[in-house]
Amino acid sequence: MLDIKYIRENPDKIKENNKNRGVKVDLDRFLELDRQRTELIQKVDELRAQKNKPKGKPTPEDLKKLKEIKEKEDKLAKELNETEKEYRDIYLKIPNLTHPDVPVGKDESENVSMRKVGEVPKMDFKPKDHLELGESLDLIDMQHAAKITGARFFYLKNELVLLEYALLQLVFQTLTNEDTLKEIAKKAGLKVSTKPFTPILPPDMIKPKYLEAMGRLEPKEDKFYTEKDNLYLVGSAEHTIGAMHADEILNEKDLPLRYIGFSTAFRREAGSYGKDTRGIIRVHQFDKSEIVSFTTPEEGKTEQDFIIAIQEYLMQQIGIPYQAVAICTGDMGDPDYRQVDLEAWIPTQAKYRETNTSDYNTDYQARRLNIKVRMSDGKTQHVHMNDATAFAGRPMVAILENYQQKDGSVKIPEVLQKYMGGIKVITPKNKKTKEPKK
Repeated sequence: MLDIKYIRENPDKIKENNKNRGVKVDLDRFLELDRQRTELIQKVDELRAQKNKPKGKPTPEDLKKLKEIKEKEDKLAKELNETEKEYRDIYLKIPNLTHPDVPVGKDESENVSMRKVGEVPKMDFKPKDHLELGESLDLIDMQHAAKITGARFFYLKNELVLLEYALLQLVFQTLTNEDTLKEIAKKAGLKVSTKPFTPILPPDMIKPKYLEAMGRLEPKEDKFYTEKDNLYLVGSAEHTIGAMHADEILNEKDLPLRYIGFSTAFRREAGSYGKDTRGIIRVHQFDKSEIVSFTTPEEGKTEQDFIIAIQEYLMQQIGIPYQAVAICTGDMGDPDYRQVDLEAWIPTQAKYRETNTSDYNTDYQARRLNIKVRMSDGKTQHVHMNDATAFAGRPMVAILENYQQKDGSVKIPEVLQKYMGGIKVITPKNKKTKEPKK
């Protein structure tokens, strides 16, 4: 959430920001509730102070006064509670501010391409899409998954399983190696800490209050919820990693605090009826490696630039053409101050598709989670938070399509072969070509 003092002092800026984001919030009502809430708190405090005034044995007159005060207090407390509820409901709907370089736009059609990297492959044959390749090479099984679980679920098989874990190995080897991170920072021209990321396997379930505090509870219809346990299945590892330090005060010397996590992600994909129904691009369950970091406010923006540089390094390592895209105001999530996506080239769609997201959330989530940092001067302030995709399922789609050959085989990116037992190519007959033994 935003600093209430800033909202009070800059209502016009908040209204303009809400408009740019396409978010409807009755800010005038919120400010009126804020005034009422402040007055009610003051009155309740005054009544409680009056209750504590009498010393010694109370007289009948004192008792009569105390009863009247108690009745007034109860009435005002009830009014305060009702005001607090409406106040909080609106407060949580006010989105984060946006960085000055974020393009103003209504939806994804107004996102802006920042740069394109890598050459789009030229194929002298009609390319197959990832599902056709996956089925012909016995890598993806949608039919059995539909029978056992339902639509938009899948089985990964054979080399594609190895490929997923090879991508995961590349991510973890990169983000935990300080020498590699130094090279990435140097190439990007960034003066930033190259402290390695801590690998972490977080829970796949989260309490509603923490998902709400992360600003990721809505829309609820897109979440899988277990009513008996009052737990949500996470849509990303960022949800449980970002919330893990709730109600804590971190030390400045420990920042940046960086994590690289891996979890299964669960999404109903509500509102996407008829969209990407073929294959494994938009599904209900997939695996995902996620970056989360906590920094001082001064380092938050640079941290995001560093994370984007890491994402681009990973995409360049696997040799996939991509573009970096500045996400516009109307397409960002409420907690995001600045969002940059990477989109991989998908030959059969003849366009770029999102594979990586980087969200800089300033102190918006930290304020809701009550995560602070104690600075070297002893003062405390809310930390700034970043989260970003390392790799999820879509890079596998991009590899299958971009590395396919005329004979129906698929080459394995060279950087991943060592993690796959030396497999260089997946053939239509499911034969593996390995490095010769030395």
